[in-house]
Amino acid sequence: MIFDDDAPDASESSESSEETPEEAAEETTEEAAEETPEDAAEETAEDAAEETPEDAAEETPEEAAEETAEDAAEETPEDAAEETAEDTVDESADEPAASEDEAGEESAAEEDAAAEESAEEAPAEESEADESSEESAEESSEESGEGSAEDGSELTLGESAAEEEEPRAPRQPLLIRGKIDRHGVAIGTGRRKSSVARVRIVDGDGAMVINGRTLDNYFQIERDRLLIEAPLKATETFGTVDVWVRVNGGGLTGQAGAIVLGIARALQAKNPDLHEALSDGGYLTRDGRMVERKKYGYKKARKSFQFSKR
Repeated sequence: MIFDDDAPDASESSESSEETPEEAAEETTEEAAEETPEDAAEETAEDAAEETPEDAAEETPEEAAEETAEDAAEETPEDAAEETAEDTVDESADEPAASEDEAGEESAAEEDAAAEESAEEAPAEESEADESSEESAEESSEESGEGSAEDGSELTLGESAAEEEEPRAPRQPLLIRGKIDRHGVAIGTGRRKSSVARVRIVDGDGAMVINGRTLDNYFQIERDRLLIEAPLKATETFGTVDVWVRVNGGGLTGQAGAIVLGIARALQAKNPDLHEALSDGGYLTRDGRMVERKKYGYKKARKSFQFSKR
């Protein structure tokens, strides 16, 4: 009978079969405890060196997920506690720096607020100084008013100012074209277009004679009558003076304009204080508009003869 030395012993096989799962788990924990971090690092380095790019490529996502799950299961509570302690140390190291930054920002904000408060306080102080000066001025004015009241002078609202105002003197004429004769009669000469009117004014009851006829008889148009009476009404002398007129040349419109200018000049000569009222009304202005002369080749000054082509 031939015996093989390499064949497994029946006793050993029986022992292995007798080993329980609990004993196997204890052995694995003892081996993991005996294994140092340096040995684990060397093993991982050797595994990484032995693993070729082809193996990494052949590894499927499912296998990678299984490996990560196994690593998480193998990680003990002690390792997790060490990692959390390291994280807290790092955070504690970062907290002083962050606190220093926050302190710097707070100090800068406080400086800015102080500068703004000082800038706001300056105008407030100026306004307070202005108010105090105004109050002092008001108090001084009140004191002066009380002192004047005690002296016996009474305060009036606008009465003294109205009484003190003097009437303004009317403007005086620079040139008087009328004249007064030796009998005290005011004489004035007026012109309009080709009409010339010689006017005499004396104190009376308002009679008016034009070329020996009354005003209503000589000028039938009301517009002309109102135009002649206008300078007398403007100077408030209508009905208080007698007017005698001698007029010739031109038509009724030109004669009316000439009479107005002659009356105004006679009134100005009689009383120079009436110059302002007469000047404002435009009664002392000579109307220089004249009829334009006829041109040769034309029927009138501008009008042409009828044109005939043939």
